Amino acid sequence: MAKRFARRKLAKGRKITQPSQAFEHLQLLLQDYEHEVFSVLFLDSQNRVIRFEELFRGTIDAASVYPREVLKAALAYNAAAVILVHNHPSGDPEPSDADRRITERLKEALGLMDIRVIDHVVVGSDGCRSFAEMGYV
Repeated sequence: MAKRFARRKLAKGRKITQPSQAFEHLQLLLQDYEHEVFSVLFLDSQNRVIRFEELFRGTIDAASVYPREVLKAALAYNAAAVILVHNHPSGDPEPSDADRRITERLKEALGLMDIRVIDHVVVGSDGCRSFAEMGYV
């Protein structure tokens, strides 16, 4: 029931003025997975939610993320911006070097089509970490 409520809070048309507004909902949706899940919150030009979608599933400590597939989905939804999201099954939301590298690759790929990467949020049972708040985006 809590997950259904969280999905409703990230439903189409909801405006996200700060990524931290979505933290609680993203944590509810992703913290219980025993494997990594990489998701994207697709936004329009007014930062309203178009769709939240889980794109990739991985193992207990990694998920393969393909920039081509993220770009394809962003174009299909006509997104102007995205918030990247993934979980750390270990519970520790501290971003890894691999997390920073994939964020840069996605920023480059999406930037070619003028799609902004607003943030990359790492979810753990101990909370969420925002790349934007840490100065990585």
